[in-house]
Amino acid sequence: MKEESAEKIVSIQEKIAYDFAKKLLLWNRYDNNREMPWKGEKDPYKIWLSEVILQQTRVEQGLKYYQNFIETFPDIHTLAASPETKVFKLWEGLGYYSRCRNLIQSAKYISKELNGVFPRRYDEILSLKGIGNYTAAAIASFAYNLPYAVLDGNVFRVLSRIFDIEIPIDSAKGKKTFSALAQNTLHEKRAGEYNQGIMDFGAVICKPVPICDECFFNNRCRAYLMGKQQLLPIKEKKNKIRKRWLNYFIVMCGDEVLVQQRTDKDIWQGLHQFVLIETKKDAAKKNLDDLFKKQFGIENFFLQKNWKEKQQLSHQTICFHFIVMKVTRKEKVQNFAWTKLSDTQKLAFPKTLQQAIRLHLL
Repeated sequence: MKEESAEKIVSIQEKIAYDFAKKLLLWNRYDNNREMPWKGEKDPYKIWLSEVILQQTRVEQGLKYYQNFIETFPDIHTLAASPETKVFKLWEGLGYYSRCRNLIQSAKYISKELNGVFPRRYDEILSLKGIGNYTAAAIASFAYNLPYAVLDGNVFRVLSRIFDIEIPIDSAKGKKTFSALAQNTLHEKRAGEYNQGIMDFGAVICKPVPICDECFFNNRCRAYLMGKQQLLPIKEKKNKIRKRWLNYFIVMCGDEVLVQQRTDKDIWQGLHQFVLIETKKDAAKKNLDDLFKKQFGIENFFLQKNWKEKQQLSHQTICFHFIVMKVTRKEKVQNFAWTKLSDTQKLAFPKTLQQAIRLHLL
């Protein structure tokens, strides 16, 4: 942004904010054709479900999960009373399973402590487990039209371009600046409509590669007028990717397999898995066999097959090594249970393990 006095910058921003909000509402009402089943929804429970499911998830992927959740758990009481294994199974494949754990915990709290009545105040919504500023603002504005601006990746991108702001969005200063700007730009009397509009606008027009020719505000967008639209927003940090080697021993006896539920505060907490040995690097199979014998005390087994796969998570690269082995008798292994292979379909596994069951074991 060019050097300008603080008073002039504020004045310019206020004028741009007013004009943008006015035109955005018109675009949202007459030209926004983005269809989603939760748009226009006033039930806070359904809004909450959609927002939790869509965190870190593309709309195309989250849509079927949302529909399945609404059909299976039509209200908070039903969700709260359902076995956690059933909820996790329905969530299977979405990733970021802490979202599901928080969903269950908050549903139980609302069902038992609040008699199933979803909170109506922003601060009460924000206090629920797993709900941050963005989700609280979305629920408060969509369900109750409360004047709280949403601030997600789409909104960061739109505002940084409209106002030509080069402050990194992932810095403390950036978060504070954009939070205030989002709130100042919000049309408070039509908060729900405005919030839905700006998110849709960022998703279909002001995308990472924007369609500026179709933008109703291209004659006022400061970044576009200076040819900077694809340079914004700015981030200062890059995620460090951790690499992990997970060696899964699929130990089978007849039609049963050793399974346990992950309890550590790590990825996939609450999901199920096979016998696991994690190594610091890619290990030779002979070394893995020796580790398996030493750690689990099972000597008599024979190998059926083994293969390797990779899965990229947001901050981790997971290198899988699957080793299918047969044993002649069911040894007792601490914290593991012998489970019929057909019953594994009822349990929630990480995506790659579920694929291994479906493609290689059933």
